Amino acid sequence: MTENVKINRGLKGIYFERSGVSHIDGSKGELSYRGYSIHDLATHSTFEEVCYLLIHGELPTEGELAAFDANLKAARTLPEPIFDIIRATADGHPMDVLRTAVSALAALEPGSHETGEAAFLSNGIRLTSQVPMIIAAHENIRNGRAPMPADPALSHAANWLWMLKGEKPSEDAARLADVDFILHAEHGANASSFAARVTIGTETNLHGGIVTALSTLAGPAHGGAAEDVMKMVHDIGSPDKAADYVKAKRKNREAVTGFGHRVYRAEDPRARHMREGVRKLGAEMGAPEWYEILQAVVDAMKPYARHGLNVNVDFYSGVIYQLHGIPMDLYVPIFAIGRMPGWIVQCVEQQRGNILIRPLTLYNGPEMRAYIPFSER
Repeated sequence: MTENVKINRGLKGIYFERSGVSHIDGSKGELSYRGYSIHDLATHSTFEEVCYLLIHGELPTEGELAAFDANLKAARTLPEPIFDIIRATADGHPMDVLRTAVSALAALEPGSHETGEAAFLSNGIRLTSQVPMIIAAHENIRNGRAPMPADPALSHAANWLWMLKGEKPSEDAARLADVDFILHAEHGANASSFAARVTIGTETNLHGGIVTALSTLAGPAHGGAAEDVMKMVHDIGSPDKAADYVKAKRKNREAVTGFGHRVYRAEDPRARHMREGVRKLGAEMGAPEWYEILQAVVDAMKPYARHGLNVNVDFYSGVIYQLHGIPMDLYVPIFAIGRMPGWIVQCVEQQRGNILIRPLTLYNGPEMRAYIPFSER
């Protein structure tokens, strides 16, 4: 009966649902949100506008964007008990602290347990603003500083850097953070988005889905690439050592971090927008060597591009965070800041045509056998 069952481990190549949010063509290296090329959005849009686009399906008018932005800024508050929770868990990994705080928000804020679409959208907007606040507050608290209050005059990305570092970012630095968030905002049925949909499939609230997504993103196989790239850059040390590093890795059949992707055979379309940003930010901050090391690795990896080992977006992200002096254990939480609108809209889509996600496993254990009484074992 089971002999013709085909197992697709990791659900590779399996379509489990339809979605109108993002489209990925891995063979061509193309990505679009709601039909708009990631290149156009990264060049001309803002994170706030992309959030609106992903959640509502269309680019906003000037008035719609102003109202949406006002709602995001009005949500830049946290209940006081959240700061107590952060202090109590200050020595924990930032992803554990973030997940714990988001879970606590479900118990602290009115309306968080409502499950209608309107509640998902209002709670999603609030969480989009609160997630960077939690991360920044934890970073300040664990270093003996008071959390920075949000600045309503700043954009989402600029306010994040302000709350984290206590200084207003330059226009270029804020724009690069904005582009980073845009590029990470949505990416189909990735592990964390799929996990969130599984949770929402049980008819729970949005906070439950986001907690699940955060737990899944925390795993190094999903969210850890930017941190691993930065460790690699430190190991290499200088551009002239990159070729030998790559050669040794390939000889030992080891992966070179930042190359290859589960869905892309061509270069990750998001990578080009981070590449130039790294170059400019490195020059602005007097540290061009990081960009030079990265490009030396890219040059050394060119012979392997035909095997699908092309650079991905996380290859450049870690160096951007390094240039800002951001600790490595914050790299995955920053990923979460950008991915919030993608998680929200995936949860909304799941809710609209909800069905419990319940796949099968093919049993390959012992045949039916007699129970052995305890005294006879």
